[in-house]
Amino acid sequence: MKYLFIIVCFVCSLFSQAQQKQNPWRENQLMDPALLASRIVKNKTKDLVIISVGPEAIIKGSVDIGPTHEPENLEKLRNYLKSIPKDKEVVIYCGCCPFVKCPNIRPAFGLLMEMGFRNAKLLNLPKSIKADWLDKDYPTND
Repeated sequence: MKYLFIIVCFVCSLFSQAQQKQNPWRENQLMDPALLASRIVKNKTKDLVIISVGPEAIIKGSVDIGPTHEPENLEKLRNYLKSIPKDKEVVIYCGCCPFVKCPNIRPAFGLLMEMGFRNAKLLNLPKSIKADWLDKDYPTND
């Protein structure tokens, strides 16, 4: 039984490491939706750029780039980011589907890292924009 437990832990560790290699962000680069919502409500977004890399810009004050799994939208994001200082806090989000399956956040976040953004964040929407933002009545672009 002891050996089975050790084997299960080892397999979980390998899976966790493989998952981390697939994601271009670190855990400390995930932003809690409640924190972003609070900043928007308190008008503390002056030093922040919020970018939707999914099908629609739902979050209040966000810029719509479009789904970045499409090369033309990834290029649109690259062109938009050229005018943003590299030390500016940039938050991207999608929410089209569960976080682990999203085709848009990985290429977009990878581009932020490639372009040298030092304060890049990914909005932590593990389920969807509906479940993790809209159902909580956080601010939207109405």
